[in-house]
Amino acid sequence: RGRPVSSTGPPPCPPAAAMTTPKASKMLQLINYQLRITLDDTRVLVGRFMAFDKHMNLVLGECEETRKVVVRAEGRAPQEKEQRRALGLTIVRGECVVSLSVEGPPPKNDSRIKVVDKGETGPGAGAAAGRGMLPQAP
Repeated sequence: RGRPVSSTGPPPCPPAAAMTTPKASKMLQLINYQLRITLDDTRVLVGRFMAFDKHMNLVLGECEETRKVVVRAEGRAPQEKEQRRALGLTIVRGECVVSLSVEGPPPKNDSRIKVVDKGETGPGAGAAAGRGMLPQAP
């Protein structure tokens, strides 16, 4: 009541939901890219980025883990070795992610994605079944 409203002042702040949109849109652009993710325990995961949520939990397909291990043998100085293992489909907690970088582009053509023509059908016939459905006579 005490101050007049000025039309030349700064614009009002956008709602919180609008502020998260740019980050989400950047992440959506990375879907199917090959990503390198460094975790807080120094492990590195490389895999195909498939999904994420509001907590930045990540889903990686065809994931491979790399970690550095110190090997100590008697009479020798400790050596650092790199261990790798295949993990496959992996869910990574967003809280553990330290850095994320693009390792490679998405595949040109994915052989697992198949487009089915409307005229093409598989064996059998689809029919509703379950509770409350009466069997139909042929």
